[in-house]
Amino acid sequence: GVKESHQMTIFRIIAAILHLGNLEIQAERDGETCSVSSEDEHLNNFCGLLGVELSQMQHWLCHRK
Repeated sequence: GVKESHQMTIFRIIAAILHLGNLEIQAERDGETCSVSSEDEHLNNFCGLLGVELSQMQHWLCHRK
């Protein structure tokens, strides 16, 4: 009963969440900070699926605010 366009949107969001779960976050300075490689294929796929900017997502995954 769900339109095909809605199904594709739901699948895209689920795929992005699954890629986010596979993202490798590296701890730095005794666990005080962290970083995510811009070369990480899962980050690239996540950003592509949701249409968000890679550098911004890379920054905000590692900073609280």
